[in-house]
Amino acid sequence: MATSGTYVTEVPLKGTAEKHYKRWKSENFLFPDAIGHHIQNVTEVFKEKREIDDENKTMTVRGLEGHVMELFKVYDLIGQFIPKTEDSCICKITMVWEKRNDEVPEPSSYMKLLKSMVVDMEDHVLKA
Repeated sequence: MATSGTYVTEVPLKGTAEKHYKRWKSENFLFPDAIGHHIQNVTEVFKEKREIDDENKTMTVRGLEGHVMELFKVYDLIGQFIPKTEDSCICKITMVWEKRNDEVPEPSSYMKLLKSMVVDMEDHVLKA
């Protein structure tokens, strides 16, 4: 079992890269309506630092403190919205992680959750 790794997936989305990027970058107050069902009854704490790259429509979320950081030395999530056509894009999700010890499972469940959140946010972006 690896002690560190990188997961990468691409999620095809309807709507422009600009609209999706804006929603994830600065409209997270809409998250409870759009993806609240993913985070109901969650008791984990996660303190993060966000790094924004408007030119490349990329957000990096670095884990700083919280339950996840008790398990991982490094936990970075990178989301990049890449235009494909006039009204579609790809969200490239990259997760970089390093476990604190060998007993910690790989964070594949967190990647699955993040991918589901991106897919479910699509409906809210299209309605906007």
